[in-house]
Amino acid sequence: MSAVKIIDGVIVKAISGFYYVETTDKVYECKARGVFRKESNTPLVGDLVTINIPDSGYPVIDEIKERKNFLTRPPVANIDTMIVVCSTVSPAPNYKVIDKMISTAIYNHIEPVVVISKSDLKPGYDMLDIYSKAGIKTILYSSVTGEGTDEIYSLLPGKITALIGNSGVGKSTLLNKLFPDFQLKTGEVSQKLGRGRHTTRTVELLKIKNGYVVDTPGFSTMQLEKYSITDKEQLQYTFPEFQEFLGECKFTSCSHICEKGCAVLEKVYDGTIPKSRHNSYVEMYNEIKDIKEWERKK
Repeated sequence: MSAVKIIDGVIVKAISGFYYVETTDKVYECKARGVFRKESNTPLVGDLVTINIPDSGYPVIDEIKERKNFLTRPPVANIDTMIVVCSTVSPAPNYKVIDKMISTAIYNHIEPVVVISKSDLKPGYDMLDIYSKAGIKTILYSSVTGEGTDEIYSLLPGKITALIGNSGVGKSTLLNKLFPDFQLKTGEVSQKLGRGRHTTRTVELLKIKNGYVVDTPGFSTMQLEKYSITDKEQLQYTFPEFQEFLGECKFTSCSHICEKGCAVLEKVYDGTIPKSRHNSYVEMYNEIKDIKEWERKK
């Protein structure tokens, strides 16, 4: 009878049904038990797992520990910090996409951090003002001058950090700047399309001192139902700058869209809440307001 070794680890990469689990001694290439597929509980990068290591054959993932959060796209679990990378130019900032990513992070109990790249090409002070006012940590970054690099690096140890943003904003370039040994492939931005080529093909945890960074495939659009935000009543709580005014609206059922006596709208009109942030809220609200209860549970 062959001996079996049981050990805990974290999934650092998943490719074509194989899972790479880092333990205290090495990284094991594993398969997952069929029961996970039957239960629609596919292992994700970032999952804490228990694996069964036989003397011969593939190690097998036996157990997925309880997750504190997870995203469907990109498929990753147990994130502590989400760094939302956006650029001042090439591509120009898409505030609605940025705001969706921030709301997704907050909704999933992930700390959002906005990194504004290419600040050497065009100052990002207007963007810095918008997100700083919202109470979100915001950093100006340049791969050319090195501005912001140390501040970003200080956020990483001891955490699982997801790096996310539209293609071409400089996610892989930023990782190369922080960790030259990674030598991630970077791509030039398509001048014709105004966006970048997808240079990251898989989701992977990149090891850093006392923590990991997730490099994720770039994308240019987001569907909120993919990110678990399906309740229009909860959406308002993913905009931190709304919070102190939520109890001051004339009507308790206020949706903060166009109602009279809305305290949030008053702060939009007087410039306290940036108009771009409220525009994003309205668009997101309209996307999810007609989602049925049964659809939320899918």
